[in-house]
Amino acid sequence: MTSPKSSRIESLDQFRGYTVVGMLLVNFGGGFAALPAVLKHHNTYCSYADTIMPQFFFAVGFALRLVLLRNMESLGAPAAYRRTLRRIAMLVLLGVVFYNLNKNWLEVAGWRDPRFRELLAASWWRNSFQTLVHIGVTCLWLLPFIARPTRMRLAVAAFSGLLHLGLSAWFWYGMLHEKRVIDGGPLGFLTWTLPVVAGSIASDWVRNSGPRGAILPLVVWGFAAMLGGYGVSCFGVGGPLAALPFFPPVGDVDLWTMSQRAGSLSYLLFASGFSMAVYALFIVACDVGRCRLALFAVFGKNALTAYILHELIGIAFSPIRQKDAPLWIALLVIVAYVAVNALVLAGLTRRKWVLRL
Repeated sequence: MTSPKSSRIESLDQFRGYTVVGMLLVNFGGGFAALPAVLKHHNTYCSYADTIMPQFFFAVGFALRLVLLRNMESLGAPAAYRRTLRRIAMLVLLGVVFYNLNKNWLEVAGWRDPRFRELLAASWWRNSFQTLVHIGVTCLWLLPFIARPTRMRLAVAAFSGLLHLGLSAWFWYGMLHEKRVIDGGPLGFLTWTLPVVAGSIASDWVRNSGPRGAILPLVVWGFAAMLGGYGVSCFGVGGPLAALPFFPPVGDVDLWTMSQRAGSLSYLLFASGFSMAVYALFIVACDVGRCRLALFAVFGKNALTAYILHELIGIAFSPIRQKDAPLWIALLVIVAYVAVNALVLAGLTRRKWVLRL
């Protein structure tokens, strides 16, 4: 609930913080063989690890609609859209630079060097199109519609998802595996649209009906979307009843399979519903029950800084991140890694070093 002294929504901050902590767990902890398979990315089914990234998009959609509507009221539509476009451009630029920071570029003699073309191709197909760039491109795709009524946003989400499915059947599914893209690659924005739209609709429910009034539609429509995502996955070669989410497939996989690498329609429809249901739990705990977790608060109020920071701290922890470590050592290293991230981030936040794009 919005505090009288702040326009921040506690449940959203806590939800965002939980998502960041989940990211730390699966991105860093996934390197340990001893951790359960459900905490790792597999690209052949939707594991718990695969639910984390869509929750970032859900939170972005929630905030994007909320902030854009507020800015339209206070600044007018042209100024509000210009401000949003600048932030999207900055986010994409930050992502492209951040994901391509490696010493290989320093070894290129010039644009005629064959290595330059190789690095450029790798940047386009794999390196650049990760979380921050996907968020920016997806928001740009949705910007003309994000302030429009729910029906139009749902229509855009349905069109985008079906377009992605059609392009996948035509050529994209084979190409994305050939190019070994990450998180859907350059066309991933079409299905990443789904959790952003889901977040924007959740924002409406909270704003119009209050947190308590938003719980029921979040749960009902969340489970409907999860069921729909699973139903779509049953059209594939793993059907007529595909393996349930969080369980490995029993047969071959194809474009209908829940896959984060493919950014498949089934995966992101299910993950959008899962995000809605999880956010409903945070409303119950935080806005209704007044529960707060300090760890989630630290990460939730400075999430972009946490995202960039965790990669750098991960490099520092790499000497003790032994893949074959026993489970108890792996858990100790993970706890230490999360604690260091939290302490550094808390110190930066106290000094007002907060990235908000």
